Parts: sequence; C-alpha cells; structure tokens
Amino acid sequence: MATPKKGRSASAQSKPGRSLALILIAIAALTGGMFASGHTTPRLGIDLAGGTSITLRAVPEAGNESAINKTNMDTAVSIMERRVNGLGVSESEVQTQGRENIIVNIPKGTNSEQARKQVGTTAKLYFRPVLATEVSGGGTAPSPSPTGSPSGSPSGQPSGKASDKPEATDKGSGSPSASPTTQGRAVTDALKADATPSASASDPAKSSPSPSASGGSDAAAGKLQEQYAKLDCTDEKTRSTVGDTAKASDPTLACGQNAQGQWQKYILGPAEVDGTDVDKAQAVLNTQTGAGWTVTMDFTDGGAKKFADITGKLAQNQSPQNQFAIVLDGDVVSDPYVRQALTGGNAEISGNFNQQSAQELANMLTYGALPLTFKVDSMTTVTAALGGDQLQAGLIAGAIGLALVVIYLLAYYRGLSFIAILSLLVSAALTYTIMSLLGPTIGFALNLPAVCGAIVAIGITADSFIVYFERVRDEIREGRSLRPAVERAWPRARRTILVSDFVSFLAAAVLFIVTVGKVQGFAFTLGLTTLLDVVVVFLFTKPLLTLMARRPFFANGHKWSGLDPKSLGAQPPLRRTRRPAAPVDPKEA
Repeated sequence: MATPKKGRSASAQSKPGRSLALILIAIAALTGGMFASGHTTPRLGIDLAGGTSITLRAVPEAGNESAINKTNMDTAVSIMERRVNGLGVSESEVQTQGRENIIVNIPKGTNSEQARKQVGTTAKLYFRPVLATEVSGGGTAPSPSPTGSPSGSPSGQPSGKASDKPEATDKGSGSPSASPTTQGRAVTDALKADATPSASASDPAKSSPSPSASGGSDAAAGKLQEQYAKLDCTDEKTRSTVGDTAKASDPTLACGQNAQGQWQKYILGPAEVDGTDVDKAQAVLNTQTGAGWTVTMDFTDGGAKKFADITGKLAQNQSPQNQFAIVLDGDVVSDPYVRQALTGGNAEISGNFNQQSAQELANMLTYGALPLTFKVDSMTTVTAALGGDQLQAGLIAGAIGLALVVIYLLAYYRGLSFIAILSLLVSAALTYTIMSLLGPTIGFALNLPAVCGAIVAIGITADSFIVYFERVRDEIREGRSLRPAVERAWPRARRTILVSDFVSFLAAAVLFIVTVGKVQGFAFTLGLTTLLDVVVVFLFTKPLLTLMARRPFFANGHKWSGLDPKSLGAQPPLRRTRRPAAPVDPKEA
C-alpha cells in the first residue's frame, strides 16, 4: 500500500468526514441554542423595526448660558453613546439637532425608560455632610422598586487587611436623633462656619465672622430651615424639583429613601467631594460579607484626600451630623455615619441593590457627568423609518443576487455547482443562527446596511469556491486524475483564499473602527461573513469535494460533472517511455 508523500496529511485525504461532522455539529448546536433562547430571528434595527426616539434639550445653569456650545454638545453625544452601549444596545443613533437639542434613537427591544434615565441623567455625584434629617410626611412610602435608589454604607479598603479596614455603618433609620432646636442651631453654626473666611491661627480676630456675614448666615439658615419644614418628599413633583438650583458650594435640601422604604428629607452642607474625584466605579457581587450587589468606587489621589478629610471631620460629630449623604442628581442614595476617617482611597456602596440597579449606577459614574443639564422634551415610540417594505426589498435584492450566482455556477461548473450551493447554504445557516444569538448576547441589531453587507458576502463566499474549483481544473488540464488533482490544488487555493479573505476582513475592521452608526452594521456583517467563509471552505467545501472525488460521476470526468478532461482540454497523461533498443547488425545476426 502506498504511503502518502511527505508534507501531505493522510487524515486530510482519507477522513474528510471528521471535518464535515464538526461543522454539522456546530450548526446543530447553534440552532439548538437559538431555539432554547427563544430568539429565533435576528434583532432588527430602528430603521427596519422601529424603536424609541428621545429628544433632549440642553438647559444651562444660571449665569452660564455660554456653556451650550458645539464642544459641550459633542461631548454629551459621545457620553450618551457610551452609556447606551453600556446597556448592551448597539445600532443606536445619538446626534445633535440644532443648537441645543440631542436626538437619541434606540432600536425596539430596549427598555425605553431605562434608556431615558441613562442618556438624560447628568450624573452629578456629590458627597455632602448631613446637617439635619427626618422622615418626610410622617408616613411610610411605598417600597422601593428593584431599580430604586439604594441606601447603603461605604467601607474603605486601604490595604486589604482586616485590621486596616475602617468601620462605616448605614444609619438605616429615619428618626431624627436631635431635637428641632438642636438641629436648627447646628444648621446655623454650620452655615456660619461655611461663610467664615480662612484665617491663620495666630490671628483670632480674623477667625470670627463679621456681623454682616453672621447676619447673612443667620438669614440663610432661617430661610433654609423654613423650606425644610415645608418640604414633603412623599410628593413626586416636589422631589423632582428639590435641590435643582443648588450649587456645589451651597447648602441644599434633598430627598431620599431609607432602608425601610420611607422618604426622608435632608438639609445638606456644601459638597466636599464630587463625581470628578471618582476614578472608577463597578458593580460587584460581594459574597464575603453577604452584602449582595454593591458598587465599588476608586477615588483619584485628590479625591482620596478630600474623602479622608470629610470623613475625619464627621467622625468627631454627633448623629446625624456624623453622617454624609451620597447625592446623585439631587437624590440621596445613601447616608452612612462615620466612626473614623476613611483613608483608603476607595469605598463601597451597599444596600438595596440588585444586579441591574448596581450596574446602572456604576455605568453612570464610570462614563462621567454630562457637561450640560438636559431635560427630556419628548419620548415617543416611532414606526420603522424604512419599515417592512424596505426590508422586503433588501431581501428580494439578496435573493436576486443569489439566484444569479447559482445560475452562473450551474452553467459553468455543472456538477461542481451543487457543492458550491451546499456550501452557500451552510454559510447562510451559520450566519443566520449567529446573528440571531448576537441580538440578546451583545445587542446586535440588523439594519439595512447590515443586510447589504450580507448580500456582498454572497459574492465573497462564491469567489472562494471558484478559486478552488479553478485550481482543481488546472490540475486536470495538466493530465492528472481527479483525486490527486483535488489534493494538489488545495495548498495553492488555500493561500489565495486566505489572502483574499484577510484583505476583506481588514477592510471591514477598519471601516468598523473609523465609522459610527449604521455603517458599522455593514462593516460588522461583512467581517462576520468573511470569517465564516474561511470556516466553510476549510471544514465543508474542501472535505465535501474530497468525498465527491471518490464517486464515479466526478472521478471518471462525466461531461456534466464540470470536470470532463476532454472539455477542459486536458493533456494526455505523462507516461514513462522505454529507451529504444540498440539496432542489430545484420552481419552479426
């Protein structure tokens, strides 16, 4: 029995069934996963299936109207795109409209309310000292929703050692621990201290506020306490406006829910730490302490110092003025008290979190605050921009292109065309199942440019088959039989196919990186189908042709096989000729 020549794999020639079995198993697994997940069709983009359109209007802060400019609007668009993508949404559209509006279009299938909160929230995070707090309205508010504001306790982690971990415990109770008179005096004293200019210890006279400053502080404190007394945080309309006009350097009123679901109202001092001092935030499942889902924050170097300073000061006070409020967009999400300075440079917000709410908060903190405040002018559900008619037109165009390719293959390659058609069907099955699974997995949405990318891929895939078939036919023209021709043609065809697909994939990758919006859908689909082309040619087309080369229809070069040596103009097989015998001398005969 002849052994295969060096450099040629015996298994590749004798066991092509393994490769065919592998790709068929992969198709079966993907199909099973598609049906098991319940997502049996690709997710469609907003231009094909409709979605949610949100119109946001920029609102400048008082005295800072010039903040609405092209630079800040472009920055806001970039942050909003990252926030929406952080929800696992792709194919979203975020673009400016006019001078002060931003339009956000999100494909169907996304939680529109969740998306609205993500794109429109300014994410202004402040750490403010608590001057006074009590239950608002004297009643119990409805239990917070799964995505409601958590009430938790931060805990620093300076070095990871148990002995170095500072204590911090959430208050967890809405009852005031000080009388109104005591609270009022404390508020007045805190406001006076804030209004007092810095003074050196050697000049006591400079450390005392002037009468006018003291009088102004008393008046401000009185006005704030009067507003605090009237504040009802159980009213949703009141909660939406409280603290809106407060500057970071000013005391303010705020609302928040405690661990029992009660609405509390607060008087808060000037912000000591803000969101720009948070370097990174992420959602973490804390299994060591049983705290459940938490949000960890790492502070910048400057933020860590400020955080250590405020917690060190608060630790010297009595409740509730040993508490600090973590205020996100005017809402108190946590109000823990402090027993000692937290000097570790990081903190953990724990409490009434689930995975979704923890990830939402970490997402907003990670992607930073918007440079402007935005109000939602409108949020509407829109019908498809192009709709079913355009999708149908795209599919018809794809079907026409596929039909023309099949007709060409049948006319030119005859029997070989069935191998190419089967390969196209395998490629289509892989593409469809993967796209269907990518929708719920990474939020991939099929838009019209992506459909165009799939149509272009038909030609790329057919081109790979043609390269291989022509190499095989060239070997037959040189006088070789089919089985060795199939194996000898493969190395050269393989190199050509890989180079061609690499160029296509590189073009798709560059297009995906440098473009935005819908064009990325085209680039993604083109890149995906190019990769699948390599898989199909290596694991299906070549092994199938190896098996077919053993069938008499192809091996004997039937005229309808597409491999007829006569119609290909094959040369006669090279045969070894015998050396002619030496002539015999008649005389010797």
